Amino acid sequence: MKGRFLKFLKDWMLVIGMISGAGAYLIYMQIDAIHSAGPVLEAICRRTQPILLFLMLFISFCRIEPRQLRFKRWHIRNLAIQVLVFLALCFAVIWAMHSHTAAASWILRHRILFETAMLCMICPTATACAVVTGKLGGDMAQVVMYTIIINLAVSIAVPLTVPLLYPQAGITFFAAFSRILAKVFPLLILPCLTAWAVRWLMPRFHDWVASKINLSFYLWSFALTLAIMMSTRAIIHSRCGIGTLIGIAIVSLACCIFQFAVGRITGRRSGSRIEASQALGQKNTVFGIWMGYTFWNPLVSVAGGFYTIWHNIHNTRQLYKRAN
Repeated sequence: MKGRFLKFLKDWMLVIGMISGAGAYLIYMQIDAIHSAGPVLEAICRRTQPILLFLMLFISFCRIEPRQLRFKRWHIRNLAIQVLVFLALCFAVIWAMHSHTAAASWILRHRILFETAMLCMICPTATACAVVTGKLGGDMAQVVMYTIIINLAVSIAVPLTVPLLYPQAGITFFAAFSRILAKVFPLLILPCLTAWAVRWLMPRFHDWVASKINLSFYLWSFALTLAIMMSTRAIIHSRCGIGTLIGIAIVSLACCIFQFAVGRITGRRSGSRIEASQALGQKNTVFGIWMGYTFWNPLVSVAGGFYTIWHNIHNTRQLYKRAN
């Protein structure tokens, strides 16, 4: 009985996390007595998420030898797809801002949807992607390497385009670059350096961490609960109309399907379909939401909330198929 219950938890952990996150916020909304604690609870969630992401990536780096981090051909293909599609969408909007054609007017009327697609495409790979990839039987090192590559690419691509998309915002390349780098370093570079330092200075502790295969998965499940909670909050309190909200949901779903599917194609030649698909399709939506309300129209951040739902539904299905 206990074994069946544990198997049920492993198979449906992501669904449980998603339902728990959404349900917790909906319950909070119905209890007026705890609304005054809202700012404190939000601060706790925002401060806990980076800690969980740091620990997940730290554990992943402990399980990976530094020499395993190598470039693969699918890294270049995935990077080209993310950056080129993002730039194409950006320049379509920039062109529309300086043109007076019917096509330009149509793009500007639907600018929020174009920016939704931009965010979904350029959003970097999730920190937890290596965890899911390992659970699906893929090579965690390949995904971690791509996570580093795409984060560095985002640190350049987004600051280059933001001043052109929002010329009145007063955001320069170096200001945007430094803000993104300040987010990337503690959640990506620091776990890597810490794990490698522990490998050489505390080998016994390193081996103990590396042996905890399922720990990062359970940390991710808890992080997912918090992410869904914050996403539910963003969706409910968004100021856009129901039509715009539905449009954002549809565009984010289309981007999710597109990236998982294309990732399988780019990784097929090198036998890395799982790795390439996960690296392209699974996003760091917490980082994406932050980019949305920091650099673009704040309504775009809602796309990160929807994308969280879509890519975790896909991964739940993948993990269930592998377990059964």
